[in-house]
Amino acid sequence: MVLPSTAGTEPRKITINDVAKSAGVSRQTVSRALNDKDEIDVDTKQRVLDAARALGYRPSRFARGLVRQDTMTIGLVIPDLLNPFFTEVAAAALEAARARGWQVVVYDTGDRAEEELGTLQVISSQVDAVIGYFSCPESELEKFTRGMPVVLIGREQRTRFSAITIDGAEGVHAAVAHLVARGHTRIGMLDHHTRAEPSIRHEWFTTAARAHGVDPGLVVGADQTADGGGAALKAMLAAHPDVTAVFTFNDIIALGALREARRLGRNVPHELAVIGFDGLQLGALVEPPLTSVALDTRGLGALAIEQIARLLSGTEALAADELVVRGELRLSGSA
Repeated sequence: MVLPSTAGTEPRKITINDVAKSAGVSRQTVSRALNDKDEIDVDTKQRVLDAARALGYRPSRFARGLVRQDTMTIGLVIPDLLNPFFTEVAAAALEAARARGWQVVVYDTGDRAEEELGTLQVISSQVDAVIGYFSCPESELEKFTRGMPVVLIGREQRTRFSAITIDGAEGVHAAVAHLVARGHTRIGMLDHHTRAEPSIRHEWFTTAARAHGVDPGLVVGADQTADGGGAALKAMLAAHPDVTAVFTFNDIIALGALREARRLGRNVPHELAVIGFDGLQLGALVEPPLTSVALDTRGLGALAIEQIARLLSGTEALAADELVVRGELRLSGSA
């Protein structure tokens, strides 16, 4: 059972008051029943437990006095620890949580739906709040995180949970404008190919390309790996040999494209310009250094922890317009 919520806000949490009302007892009686005290009779205790189960009430460890507020445990759910972007975000969140004396448990779902659900099934008994990347329906999130603060990262669909939005529209527009100013008219995109729908980054690219009179249809899907980026660039150039620049879904794909360009004998950036997305520190270590639409990964991780802290403490949460991380074009040697 989920209590009604206001559109665009986090689902209302089931409280001890809801359980007391449903069972027809006082808050104190609910507390005694949930903590297995002997002061109440067996029938009343069972009625309270049945009401709590029916409502999906899950008292937090903090509310039950089992932990101090400064020893909270946060569950951080990410799709792929091998992707340096998520590693950078996780490191920033760990640093911000450590400054508060909190523990962070990191879960890697391997970017698989079944792993997401498996993680959700075990997470409620292990942590006090959840931060993460989830593609599953909100009904699943509500089912397994009821009573817990939740902050989503990069959720492209509208959500009633607190969510940090990635806004790269202006950065991608700047990237395409830069390429056009350098004389590129055939610009392709290497997109994330494992999703059913085109990515939001593809939408940003399409809008920017059309604004500059560039054909937005030169798109090839890529695995989110360096090898995937290399294979996608090879396919792109085989299908469209006149392409002289590519924008990629992320920096890992871009790094693979750089490697494949060298293998094909294409000089970067003079014969082929490459622009990534994420702004990974790794991009500065390759030759030529990678131009990217960069995100503040440290700020992203810290922002998630700040919002969780507000939700846990009951203070005013950050508004939606404060939970936005914007991408900015960071020029370097590859474009």
